[in-house]
Amino acid sequence: MAGSSFGTIFKITTWGESHGKGLGVVVDGCPAGLPLDENDIQKFLNRRKPGQSKFTTPRKEDDAVEILSGVFEGKTTGTPISLVVYNQNQKSKDYSEIASYYRPGHADYTFDQKYGFRDYRGGGRSSGRETIGRVAAGAIAVKILNQLGITFLTYTRSIGPISISSQNFDAAQINENPLYMPDADAAENAENYLNACIAEQNSSGGVVECIIQGVPAGLGDPVFEKLNANLAKAVMSIGAVKGFEIGDGFDVAKATGKNNNDAFRIGADGRPVKTTNHAGGILGGMSDGSDIILRAAIKPTPSIAAPQQTVNKDGEEIDVSIKGRHDPIIVPRAVVVVESMAAVTLVDALFTNMSARMDSLEMFYQH
Repeated sequence: MAGSSFGTIFKITTWGESHGKGLGVVVDGCPAGLPLDENDIQKFLNRRKPGQSKFTTPRKEDDAVEILSGVFEGKTTGTPISLVVYNQNQKSKDYSEIASYYRPGHADYTFDQKYGFRDYRGGGRSSGRETIGRVAAGAIAVKILNQLGITFLTYTRSIGPISISSQNFDAAQINENPLYMPDADAAENAENYLNACIAEQNSSGGVVECIIQGVPAGLGDPVFEKLNANLAKAVMSIGAVKGFEIGDGFDVAKATGKNNNDAFRIGADGRPVKTTNHAGGILGGMSDGSDIILRAAIKPTPSIAAPQQTVNKDGEEIDVSIKGRHDPIIVPRAVVVVESMAAVTLVDALFTNMSARMDSLEMFYQH
């Protein structure tokens, strides 16, 4: 299967299926000397693991990570880092029925058309559990970026019709509610909305927002390797993501040049800074030194217990009610996945950018 690798210098390859023996990732291109142990990675995996609230699948998995290679005496060695999480709580029989039909909103039909065969247990390679490898790799990428002064603030911006308020924004609230919303009132309203969805055997979508601070100007390239294009590919490669925005995003279609352009001034350090950030930290495909602001639109969980129409492999039209253990909303668990893919993209851009200028090479090799 092609398409399981992402990146150029800092490169990740995820592997595994939802109901196989395990899932994991191989991370290549990580510099030697980065302090790293399982706890660094586990903290990230704990943010996406199932069974933490009534708004996630009841599948119980510790998602405990093991480092198989690339780390010695607590530091990376510069060789490929292999990470594994073993599946412990598969209930494959819950999915035996769907082998004969195509679930609405899933990859069942397209997988069959491409390969002529599919692992129907929990979606196989198309399952949300594939993101375990992304998050494990993202933990490494974030640690690299943190050492360079680059930080992330990622959270749920909206769930269904409920959005956070800028007046009530409180970053401390993100980890205080199961929906990862930085607004206590919005979180409470969103929980009530989700309870209504659950009562109707339905699900909901939402939006994840990620703010990245401390990114230096000049990352990315002006044509096919634009930073915003690579961030879009990274985030859109997450199975549940159906939309992506940088900065003002689709609202720029309603703007004019006067109110969309970000004026420049000279900052306290003598360098140019912007007075606004409609561009979301990227100009001409390259970072401009201001906060990078991106958003991902997450679709409602397609596996719902309410009756739906579909067809089976015999060409018959049938009604189905999806059985098994499923999230009524994907958004809260997707927060760390969006952050991880953005981090992997930025690390790769940083490493690629080191060869962009002769003075950078001279400074690195002659001093």
